[in-house]
Amino acid sequence: MGARGDAAALRSLPAVHELAADLDAPHHLAVAAARRAIDERREAVLAGGPAHGDLVARARELLLELERPSLRPVLNATGVILHTNLGRAPLARSAREAVARVAQGYSNLELDLDSGQRGSRHAHVAQLLAELSGAEAAIVVNNGAGAVLLAAAAVAGPGRAIIVARGQLVEIGGGFRIPEVIAQSGARLIEVGTTNRTRLADYERALRDADGEVGAIMRVHQSNFRTVGFVEDVPVEALCELGVPVIDDIGSGWLASQPARMFGGEGAVPLDEPLLTASVAAGATLVCCSGDKLLGGPQGGLIVGRREAVAAARRHPLARALRIDKLSLAALEATLRLYRDPERALREIPVLAMLAADPETLSARAKRIAAGIGEGAGIVAASAKVGGGALPLLELAGPAVALEGEPEALAGALRAGEPPVIVRIHDGQVLLDPRTLTEEELPLLVRAARAALAG
Repeated sequence: MGARGDAAALRSLPAVHELAADLDAPHHLAVAAARRAIDERREAVLAGGPAHGDLVARARELLLELERPSLRPVLNATGVILHTNLGRAPLARSAREAVARVAQGYSNLELDLDSGQRGSRHAHVAQLLAELSGAEAAIVVNNGAGAVLLAAAAVAGPGRAIIVARGQLVEIGGGFRIPEVIAQSGARLIEVGTTNRTRLADYERALRDADGEVGAIMRVHQSNFRTVGFVEDVPVEALCELGVPVIDDIGSGWLASQPARMFGGEGAVPLDEPLLTASVAAGATLVCCSGDKLLGGPQGGLIVGRREAVAAARRHPLARALRIDKLSLAALEATLRLYRDPERALREIPVLAMLAADPETLSARAKRIAAGIGEGAGIVAASAKVGGGALPLLELAGPAVALEGEPEALAGALRAGEPPVIVRIHDGQVLLDPRTLTEEELPLLVRAARAALAG
């Protein structure tokens, strides 16, 4: 198109208010959609593209995008159970129902119903969490990193030092690093040992050299990686005998009350995560973990341990800044209650059910998916992952449904559907893993896959 054609095409564009008048929507949304549609057409013309096409239809498409919620449910067909980008642990039915009950009206979040006086939001889960972990007391904040920050600030804080092994100075998701967390607590970091080997003598030497300035020793679990080979570490039991407070960041919130068959026997999930109860029993002053990983609950940072240390954490100003909200508290309480019956927890907490999924069940789901999709779908052997920085070396063998076609195009088409389907691409194939899908989601997945293949 020449310069004259460009000018004519630009002059033919309607005014924003004229195009907005053709849209059945609130004025501000209609104007926004019309402006975007006109801007798109103007940019296309200036770039030498076509000036034709139904501008009203395009404005209506953009209007639908503007009205669609940004945070939306998706189908997780990746086989990654604790997919951080997809919100980590899905909640149990009882937890979802608890959130709905609390969300629909007022609640006794910080009201003691017996006395009528102001109460503490921590009271709703503290006793239950102490019961399940064996700790004297507990507090919950808004996430795992917040729990570590609060523990460091409450136990050590400004003017004191925290000892950490060099092999545990890890970086967690989003670029947050343990040295930076400790610095934000006001404490000074003392590194001991080497990247691969740290001995008890290293801690003892650091305590002597610091001459009473050490506020705590922090043990940090290598959540999303493992150091193997010529390595040595000091168990939490030995650290607790050194005479200074120990903060144990165990990461994923693995509870010992989970069914025994999760830990041994044919087809069991190998346990390569520190137990919450074991750290408490060892004598750790404070133990920190996440609520939305292996625990299978909502986002939250759990802190359990000695009564006086938990009380110090509750009094610290950071506790207010990091406090957990009522909806997460409701979901966490309901999730923790399930752990009182280990067999029920295994059935009803989705993360545990996915970890312990029966091979025959997975095979039957894969066959249903493949049969429903029909041409272009086949069953292959695959491996699912735990994700979320938990059990990074564990491969969960099982079937997956492979789709024929250009992988990136198929994955994009599936993401663009309603609901969006998130898949993984492996060896040039789009894979649909039944482990991270519920029975109720299978018909939705089949319909989305058929549409993507047809498109």
